[in-house]
Amino acid sequence: MPAKNPYLGSLSILTSLFFMWGFITCLNDILIPHLKSIFILNYTQVMLVQFCFFAAYLIVSVPSGYFVERFNYQIGIITGLTLASIGCCLFYPAAEILSYPLFLAAFFVLASGITLLQVAANPYVTILGRPETASSRLTLTQAFNSLGTTLAPYFGGLFILALPVKTTDELKSLDVEALAVYQSAQAQLVQLPYLWLAGSLLVIVLIFALIKLPTVTPAEIEKRETDQPTNDNKNAWHYRHLVLGALGIFVYVGAEVSIGSFLISYLGETAIAGLSAQAASHYVSFYWGGAMLGRFVGASLMQRLPAGKLLAFNACAAALLVLIAMSGSGPIAMWSLLAIGLFNSIMFPTIFSLALNGLGKHTGQGSGILCAAIVGGAVLPVVQGLFADRIGLQLAFFIPALCYGYIAYYGWRGSRFGVAGGASVPE
Repeated sequence: MPAKNPYLGSLSILTSLFFMWGFITCLNDILIPHLKSIFILNYTQVMLVQFCFFAAYLIVSVPSGYFVERFNYQIGIITGLTLASIGCCLFYPAAEILSYPLFLAAFFVLASGITLLQVAANPYVTILGRPETASSRLTLTQAFNSLGTTLAPYFGGLFILALPVKTTDELKSLDVEALAVYQSAQAQLVQLPYLWLAGSLLVIVLIFALIKLPTVTPAEIEKRETDQPTNDNKNAWHYRHLVLGALGIFVYVGAEVSIGSFLISYLGETAIAGLSAQAASHYVSFYWGGAMLGRFVGASLMQRLPAGKLLAFNACAAALLVLIAMSGSGPIAMWSLLAIGLFNSIMFPTIFSLALNGLGKHTGQGSGILCAAIVGGAVLPVVQGLFADRIGLQLAFFIPALCYGYIAYYGWRGSRFGVAGGASVPE
């Protein structure tokens, strides 16, 4: 990012948002084995956590895009933070009454707030600076998102998995009274961490309510992109590279969330590492830490290399690592799956910025469409859970492998600017 960027101060403040929603989203990976044990769920049932969380992106994203265009990015950020704080507060009564449906509702409300944050913050970062460095700029701020996802498994394991998580067989051996005591003790571990998160979000709300962020209108966005290929389209859906990019976001988030959601269970497999849930939670940090490292490196590389080609390379590398994790065992399989985080690093911000390229006044709507595609994180983990219950957890990772295959295509050819039914403009 150029040192002379006049928006450097605003971008620095915005990084706090990326950190917070990364931290909160990654805590789902810790809560999945936790809730699976408390409520004695199979893989398909416990993946409803991710379904309810990421379904919010489908339901809330497009209205959020119109909300941001109607008001402004700063109001969108404040509203999103407030809604996310309310969602965190709902975890307290859900744990108190031991209600899985209320937990799922809390996930949905929390994710609705994060969705509005993403719809506002992601495109805001891409337009606060030169258009040609948008991918690099968004990748750099997303690195702080990865810092949150790297720290979350450690703190989640420390507080939420403080008590040993019992297996299904161990739970079946407990009598009714002992089971009730175990469930209550485990559920209460969730309450305090999420109250802390709610308080932290409200502090950030106060900060964003007091500061003055640059106001950028749709007309200014269009003016900034006069050097980009443009078309007088009525809405964002007419842009072919946006539609293909939305599918890219769908499969990318689905793959990333599927891998993260099953990591603790995968590392607990006897043939892989045989780790306890708490021990495995610390290794999850390597997965997300690789994404953080890769984003710092990627932000630099994309100053010199075409973003689409780098995206295609990373997707091919990730697909290869998934295949090794599916067919291998022991440390090789374990570290292959963990190493995928390094290659995931640039995927989301790169797909996002490439898909918004040249949309001009339709950037807000395009952002809403892309954030709606994050619903892949709701659908694909459930699909993988269905296969894990039937063919085994390790083989079920063929789902992410297919996803990375499509992302390689999008980076190589699908991301080229074009309109539906029209020719693409070469990069």
